[in-house]
Amino acid sequence: MMNENRSNLLDSVLRQLDVTAKMVKLSPDIHEILRHPKRVLQVACPVKMDNGEIGVFTGFRVQHHDARGPFKGGIRYHPEVNLDEITALAMLMTWKCAVVDIPYGGAKGGVVCDPSKLSMGEKERLTRRYTSMISPIIGPYQDVPAPDMATDPQTMAWIMDTYSQIRGHSIPEVVTGKPLDVGGSEGRVEATARGLVFCLQEAMKLRGYKRDGVTVVVQGSGNVGGNAAALLREMGCRIVGLSDSKSGIRSPKGIDVYKALKYKAEYRSFKGFPGAEEVSNEELLATDCDVLIPAALENQITVANASEVKAKIVVEGANGPTTPEADMIMRNNGIFVVPDILANAGGVVVSYLEWVQNLHREHWKAEDVNERLREKMVKSFYDVVDASKKYGVDMRNAAHALAVGRVASALSLLGVWP
Repeated sequence: MMNENRSNLLDSVLRQLDVTAKMVKLSPDIHEILRHPKRVLQVACPVKMDNGEIGVFTGFRVQHHDARGPFKGGIRYHPEVNLDEITALAMLMTWKCAVVDIPYGGAKGGVVCDPSKLSMGEKERLTRRYTSMISPIIGPYQDVPAPDMATDPQTMAWIMDTYSQIRGHSIPEVVTGKPLDVGGSEGRVEATARGLVFCLQEAMKLRGYKRDGVTVVVQGSGNVGGNAAALLREMGCRIVGLSDSKSGIRSPKGIDVYKALKYKAEYRSFKGFPGAEEVSNEELLATDCDVLIPAALENQITVANASEVKAKIVVEGANGPTTPEADMIMRNNGIFVVPDILANAGGVVVSYLEWVQNLHREHWKAEDVNERLREKMVKSFYDVVDASKKYGVDMRNAAHALAVGRVASALSLLGVWP
C-alpha cells in the first residue's frame, strides 16, 4: 500500500504555488502554465534478472519548465515512486534552481523498484535500460540528470556511459554527480549538506545563536543527513539526535557522529548504539533542541506532530518534509524555518558547477568549488530574507515568491509559441 504522505506531495506543492501566485499577483495565464509540467514520459524497462527471468520496471521522467535553462533534476529508485511524486519534485526543482539563480529548469526521474533487492548487475542493467528509454529527451543542453534517493555516482557513471555509447562519443556533461575519474566535481558528494550548513550558519546569526554548543537533531543519516551531522559536529554543534529509516537515537550529552555513522555502516542501523537512547521517529522530532534538520522523506512534519517540535530553527534537508498545515503551526509557534528549495539547493549548485567544468573540460580544486557554493548559498539566503521583508511573509513563502517571480518573468519574456 502506498505511503499516503508521499502521494500527497503534489497537492502540497500545487497549494503552495496557488498561495504564491496570489502573493506576487501572478498573471492567471502564467499561473496556469506553471501548474502543469511541460513534458511527462513514462517507460517500461525490461531487465534480465540474475535468475534468467525478465523483470519489467516502470520508470518516469517529468520535465516541468525550462524557461530559464535546461531541465535539471535527480533520479530516484524506490518501491513507492509514482507519477504524482515525480511531478511534484520536478516542480520543486524549478523553484530550487530559480531561488539560487542558476540557469536551469526543473525535472525529476524515478524507477519503481526496491534497490535493496537488486544485485549490482541488476541495478546496472536497469539503469542502462532506463537511460536508453529516456535518452531522446535528455542531453547536456536539454535535460541533465543527477543522483537522488538510492542512486549514486556509480549510477551516474552508467548513465553517462550509456548515453555516450548511444551518441557515439564521450559526453560527461549529460549528467552530474559522477565519480571524479569520469568528470565529477570536487565537493559534489557533500554539496547538499554543505549548502544546508551555510544556510544554517546565516540563520543562527539572524537568531542570535553562537556555533559552540548549539544542539541539533538530524532526522536521516544518508548523504544529506549524515554529512550535515558530521559538518555541524566539526563546526562545534552538539548532535543530540540522529536517525535512519529503521531507528533513532538520542543523547542530551551529544552523540559521537563519526562513531555512530561507522556503527550504522557496519550494522545497517543505529539500533543498539552504545551511550544513546533508542527513540521512535515521533520522539526524535519532538526532542528538545535548538535546531532540527529533517533530512529523510517527504511530509514528516505534519499537523499531527508539528506542535511537538521544540526546535527554534528548522532547516529542511529533505524535499517537502513539512506539510502546509504543519508549516503554519510552526510559524505560529515562532519557529524559523529555512525551506527546502533554499536549504537543500547546495547539491544542484555544485551540479551546475560540475556541468560548467565538463562543458569546458576543466577540473577545479575543492576549495574553489566550496567557496563558489558558499557565495551562492549566502547570497541566496539573504535574497530570500529581503523577499520576506518585501512581502511581509516567512522564509518559505518568500523563497517561493522569489523563485516563481523569476520563472514567471522568463516565461513572460519568451512568450508562448506557436
